[in-house]
Amino acid sequence: MTPFQLEGLIAATHTPFNADGSLNLDAVESQATHLARHGIRHAFIAGSTGEWSSLTAEERRLLASRWTDVTRHTPLDVIVHVGANCLEESAALAAHAQSAGAVAVSALAPSYYKPRDVDTLIACCAPIAAAAPRLPFYYYDIPAMTGVSLSMPEFLERGTRRIPTLAGLKYTSLDPVMLQDCLQHESMRIAWGVDEALLAALALGVRSAVGSTYNFAAPLAHKAWQAFNAGNWPAARAAQLRIVRLVQTLARYGYLPAAKVVMQRLGVDAGPTRLPLPPLPPARINALEQDLDRIGFWSDAITPAPHAVTP
Repeated sequence: MTPFQLEGLIAATHTPFNADGSLNLDAVESQATHLARHGIRHAFIAGSTGEWSSLTAEERRLLASRWTDVTRHTPLDVIVHVGANCLEESAALAAHAQSAGAVAVSALAPSYYKPRDVDTLIACCAPIAAAAPRLPFYYYDIPAMTGVSLSMPEFLERGTRRIPTLAGLKYTSLDPVMLQDCLQHESMRIAWGVDEALLAALALGVRSAVGSTYNFAAPLAHKAWQAFNAGNWPAARAAQLRIVRLVQTLARYGYLPAAKVVMQRLGVDAGPTRLPLPPLPPARINALEQDLDRIGFWSDAITPAPHAVTP
């Protein structure tokens, strides 16, 4: 298995579309350049931010191939989300990610017919991980979206018996008690997935985080993390609060469509969202930009990026 662990800030990237909704693979290079410029060393592609459920399997393969081609021989690593309701499809996507040159794969639970217990969830994940035996496998726990809310400490404890490549979790849950239990599994890496509570997760011992705001607000997250490392709690809390205000502002307009507008204004055109997520009309875009200006976001976003944080 490839010796790779999730660490530091990991951007959950947008899938770029043309105005007509078709896949725009030409935009991936500018996305990767933007991330590297802002101190991001890992990209998590085709996840929730990447609108995975609105992509065909072939589009997901094309996207993975493009990202790995663009980042080959660069410091930027690519983690591919391969989860789907169809386990055979997930396994095929995992195999492709390995052949394309990804450093890890991740998958969320099937969410139409849901696994009802930990053993069934492990049985779902095992063939996906087995299809990419050279890559670490990270289970993507996001109960708010999948409706699958199971014990992650039990999953980690029992999962290694069926999943030899199990390396940890992408933990997108606001359960700090369960997080602490997960962190006791020292051989596992738990990547925090709620940007608005990054500082709380760091205080509990998290050393990696996957998030969508790291596409366009990495300087703020770097500030929070570096202030935490330095023991400067007032500065860390101030940076974290600015992330909270940013997310709250975007959410008022529809988070993903608004986030794609932000990327466009920063010079990285990832296009619109796909239905069922409608793009923002011009009047809403103007209002969004004014609100972002009121909270001082634009100056935060163009702040020269510090070096990537060291966990």
